[in-house]
Amino acid sequence: MHEFSTMQSIIEVALKAAKENGAERILSLELEVGEMTLLNPEQLSFAFSILSKDTIAEGASLKIEIIPCIIKCKECGYSGERGPPMGEDHFIPIIPRCPKCGGSELSIESGRECSIKRIRVRVPKDLGAAEGIPSGDQNR
Repeated sequence: MHEFSTMQSIIEVALKAAKENGAERILSLELEVGEMTLLNPEQLSFAFSILSKDTIAEGASLKIEIIPCIIKCKECGYSGERGPPMGEDHFIPIIPRCPKCGGSELSIESGRECSIKRIRVRVPKDLGAAEGIPSGDQNR
């Protein structure tokens, strides 16, 4: 279950960023996860609920945006989504083929990413005022 170790790394990065920005609480975390990573959103959410316990991220909302696999065919020039799965199991991907010409000389343009898009935090009133930032919830 690579979702657990992936989420552990994501939380470590989010906690470090929150600490560096003086946050007292992480309110929400938004992720971009490419479909070719095969990371299961439900398992990521479950891992988040377990791993965020007793941290400033506990109770934060988690939003996961799935980024589709975009391919570029070197044979016909097609550029777009890889098309419907062709005989693949959910957990065992078969190398995609071009939905236009069936070619296999492809480059994957997107769909492999796994990144934190946004962390919304709450900073203490005195810290926000000292930095010239309105107090309360902040996107940092």
